[in-house]
Amino acid sequence: MRRTDTPTSWDERSTLTTFHEYARATVMAKCEGLSDEDARRAPLATSPLMTISGVVSHLRWNEHYWFEVMFLGGPDRAPWTEEDPDADFTATLGDPLARVLEDYQAQCRKVDELIEGIPLDQRSKGIDSQGDHLTLRWVIGHMTEETARHNGHLDILRELIDGTKGF
Repeated sequence: MRRTDTPTSWDERSTLTTFHEYARATVMAKCEGLSDEDARRAPLATSPLMTISGVVSHLRWNEHYWFEVMFLGGPDRAPWTEEDPDADFTATLGDPLARVLEDYQAQCRKVDELIEGIPLDQRSKGIDSQGDHLTLRWVIGHMTEETARHNGHLDILRELIDGTKGF
């Protein structure tokens, strides 16, 4: 993943996708050099789901849900259920961090391939909680803010785990 927030061209799509790609690449950077054991640690006693592996897994499944399910109308393959709505945070805790990151990158590549060439104004097949069909523009923007917000969580978790700051 390329880590720059400067698009190669200045059209709207390039700008949106560059910011999204930058946020995704920042996820990867925040995990560099982290052990599997540390990636599974939940340093906030009141937030047992907040592990680095869990956050990355959550982002992976959100890429799937918002683009494949909500936007394109495909089947939901995510691990969450009514009985375990947070399974996206816990399903991969036994996996090595490298695999969690590979799965995240593979999902991001798949999404990029699926939406390539689709107009930003195209509406989603799925509807949101207000009954709206969302534009691809909105979904890209939403996933950029979702990823950026979780990058803040990764910042805090990483600093609490091993003192590493910034990226």
